[in-house]
Amino acid sequence: MTQFTNQLINGQWKKGSSEKEIENKNPYNDELLFTIRSADQSDLDEAYEAAKEAQVKWAALPLHEKQALFDRLLEKMKAEKETIIDWLIKEAGSTRMKADSEFAAAVAVVKESASFLTRIAGVLLPSYIPGKENRVYRSPKGVVGAIGPWNFPFHLTLRSLAPALATGNSAVIKPASETPVTSGLLIGKLFQDAGFPDGLVNVVVGRGSEIGDMFVEHPIPKIISFTGSTEVGRRIGELAGKQLKEVALELGGNNVMIVLKDANIERAAKAAAFGKFLHQGQICMALNRIIVDESVHDEFLKAFMNIVEKLKVGDPAGQKTFVGPLINQKQVERIQKEIQESVEQGAHIQLNGKTDGALMYPTVLTNVTAGMPIVKNEIFGPVAPIMKAKSVEQAIDLANDSNYGLSGSIFTEDRHLGVEMAKKIETGMIHINDQPVNDEAHVPFGGEKASGVGRFNGEWAIEKFTTVKWISVQEGYRDYPI
Repeated sequence: MTQFTNQLINGQWKKGSSEKEIENKNPYNDELLFTIRSADQSDLDEAYEAAKEAQVKWAALPLHEKQALFDRLLEKMKAEKETIIDWLIKEAGSTRMKADSEFAAAVAVVKESASFLTRIAGVLLPSYIPGKENRVYRSPKGVVGAIGPWNFPFHLTLRSLAPALATGNSAVIKPASETPVTSGLLIGKLFQDAGFPDGLVNVVVGRGSEIGDMFVEHPIPKIISFTGSTEVGRRIGELAGKQLKEVALELGGNNVMIVLKDANIERAAKAAAFGKFLHQGQICMALNRIIVDESVHDEFLKAFMNIVEKLKVGDPAGQKTFVGPLINQKQVERIQKEIQESVEQGAHIQLNGKTDGALMYPTVLTNVTAGMPIVKNEIFGPVAPIMKAKSVEQAIDLANDSNYGLSGSIFTEDRHLGVEMAKKIETGMIHINDQPVNDEAHVPFGGEKASGVGRFNGEWAIEKFTTVKWISVQEGYRDYPI
């Protein structure tokens, strides 16, 4: 526990230099886990300088040594699995099932990233100029600033960090203030224990109001990788743009599931319940709107309610708990306000979930329309708005009636129709006969519109975290017309 009350800078665990402190609390019972002294600009400068120096040495390290370090990292992760899951439960409010799936996803992204060590390749291109050879070399960008989220903190921070390192970069992590351990400090310790060089992975814990802007504007990092809200992502994009600095932004979502009249209703209802209420709906890919063909609306609602009413709500450490606490009570209050405003505008409460501190039981709304707050805004909580559609065309229009475009889902027995619909929906990812919460380490992950910029995972991550240089080689000498 001692190191988790300190910053990790250049291989050393040290107290932050700010006078401010951050309290780390268990969202389920409000227990104070620990207090950490925040980092200030001097700590940030030291971390970025350490990362800059370490990156040069890391890029030159022999391939077999890098591979051995990634192998040891995977061994350490597996050895510390129960510790990682315990922290995800008590710090992020993850249910055990969600924590298990998050750990598995994190292992997968580290394995995939380790393969980048032998997948980074340049190319040789012909030239119109006689005797010239065009070589295109691919190399790391330098230092990556990674800002971790609080909802899937372990996996999503590693989704930036592991490929950044595997492609030859170094990194400074700024964890989410709500989850400093699982989105930063624990990750830093794992890399340190695996034997990665000092300064390669640094972790600075501090609130965005104190070091957030400087974390992005600092002259050393060449790319800022952020997973979080669209509001914060816009700010990061604005600051980075002024510095002509690249970003990788995975932001909010207002994801839909479309259930057509030929769908398997029972399977669609089960998928909808999973895709809506996993991790209390606090997932960027979680269902925000369920659009059902009006001819099967009542049948779907009955099947959906039968599942949702049986979901176990409570202590996330419980083996059978499916819905745990929101990250804090402020989120509960925000969502309750949006429910009330939507009801005032005509929404019907089919299932009225009670609240208890940060716990919020599932709520189901019908008769919702596009302009209501519970439909227009990203919910990030256990509320399921169900809408009717008169046709395939209307369902597509409703799906696209959003500033977001991250993930989505279509249930239909006509797979060709499903794919044709999917092509027309403005979203980075969409799944036929499955719910929208999907992430595979080798498949591109990212959104359109206000849901982000760029793609994570696989070869798309290699592209994001490296740059190319054209070097031409002239055999003999050219004859210039002068």
